[in-house]
Amino acid sequence: MNNAMIAYILGSVLRIEGVLLLGPCAAAVWYRERVGWYYLCVAVICELCGWLLSCLRPKNQVFYLKEGCVATALSWLALSFFGGLPMYISGQIPGFVDSLFEAASGFTTTGATILPDVEHLARATLLWRSMTHWIGGMGILVFLLAIVPLSGGSNMNIMRAESPGPSVGKLVPKVRHTARILYLIYVGLTLIELILLLCGGMSFFESLNHSMATAGTGGFGVRNDSLTSYTPYIQWVVTIFMIMFGVNFNAYYFILFRQFRKAFGMEEVRCYLLIVAAAIGIVFLNVRPMYASGSEGFRHAAFQVSSIISTTGFSTVDFDMWPQTARTIMVLLMFIGACAGSTAGGMKVSRIVIGAKTVKKELAAYLHPKSIKKIRFEGKPVEHEVVRSINVYIITYAVVFAISVFFVSFNNCNLETNVTAVAATINNVGPGLAMVGPTLNYGHFSVFTKCVLIFDMIAGRLELFPLLMLFHPGIWKEAARSSRLQKKLHRDRNRA
Repeated sequence: MNNAMIAYILGSVLRIEGVLLLGPCAAAVWYRERVGWYYLCVAVICELCGWLLSCLRPKNQVFYLKEGCVATALSWLALSFFGGLPMYISGQIPGFVDSLFEAASGFTTTGATILPDVEHLARATLLWRSMTHWIGGMGILVFLLAIVPLSGGSNMNIMRAESPGPSVGKLVPKVRHTARILYLIYVGLTLIELILLLCGGMSFFESLNHSMATAGTGGFGVRNDSLTSYTPYIQWVVTIFMIMFGVNFNAYYFILFRQFRKAFGMEEVRCYLLIVAAAIGIVFLNVRPMYASGSEGFRHAAFQVSSIISTTGFSTVDFDMWPQTARTIMVLLMFIGACAGSTAGGMKVSRIVIGAKTVKKELAAYLHPKSIKKIRFEGKPVEHEVVRSINVYIITYAVVFAISVFFVSFNNCNLETNVTAVAATINNVGPGLAMVGPTLNYGHFSVFTKCVLIFDMIAGRLELFPLLMLFHPGIWKEAARSSRLQKKLHRDRNRA
């Protein structure tokens, strides 16, 4: 275990977070809010801790997937801890666990909140909540790869540990250049949405917050009613961009380099858009009698379907009041999620499609036992290793989900609340049904339940295994063994 390199990466992440914390400091200066001093103090603490961990660049920079998983999990835990610290010490959020919940919800782009009233928050805090979405959407370690070169295949192990989807590939030969391309696309789409929202009459502050929250598919708003009180134009702009940020970013890369056939030929993107269209159609037909006009009903149906399948979590209506069919579709979309390689959560469309094709192959094997057929996806045969990893992921997902629902049941809420609270957090969606519906919040849960949901949010964002690796005894034994070996080598050098 390369402990020194893990510490170096963790230190680099904290230093990046320290710089990013200057954003709310600037907002506090602009709006003359005293809360900015707390963000500045935490920024200094992050820089000091980061410098202590990364001041010496390790000589051995090569590490494997296990180190990538550990570094990723520890980085996200540290991000959430220090991200919630200024909200706690400033008194914006009184409880430490509540502050940790809010920060973890932000960085994991879940958008679940414990706050009944966000409009009383300082502008600096509102900006920081949206910034956590934008930072967590593409991934802080992907950003680190874009600016810090690592040797060998180590950078690919970090990207595999943090990036969503059953498999992770490179757009260009160098992973560092891939990370830069992804961030250029990410920034470009965010700026386009920002401009369009400004054209709709939204203030710059609100446009910036909503653009970052949409880009990260997070869902933190600056008003208590989310986007209900905004104009239909604003709601349509956000709807379109929620769908766009749920698309695999490889498609935008192909469009950027005029490879239109590859972009529009991606099977996952086609399936994703087909699911969106079908869900909007069914929900619209189901909720049409509830609204004065067809256009209003269609707008709300399109917005909520896009919000849930992209796991953004914005709302224009209380969809918990919709008929059972529409509510059921909302819950199903929570589990499906959007495309792999996007900023969205959920199980991912690619896993659902490959899983369905695996079932079809097994049924065909019953009819023709001697036939040999390969599962094909995106025009290429799917390797057995990918199918195996998907099966293991789905089993692990089901186990974690069931255990989480059991632990959350100690809070003594109804089953609908418990199940959708876990579904909304592990899939990084935000709002659920019943007591965690779009007009309510997670503040009524106990400290223990909030800790369970924090675990679910981070595990869901990292696709389970990086965080679960921290609970494997072998990891800590190997880390301790590596630490003892390093100390022995150090003593031998001193004697020599």
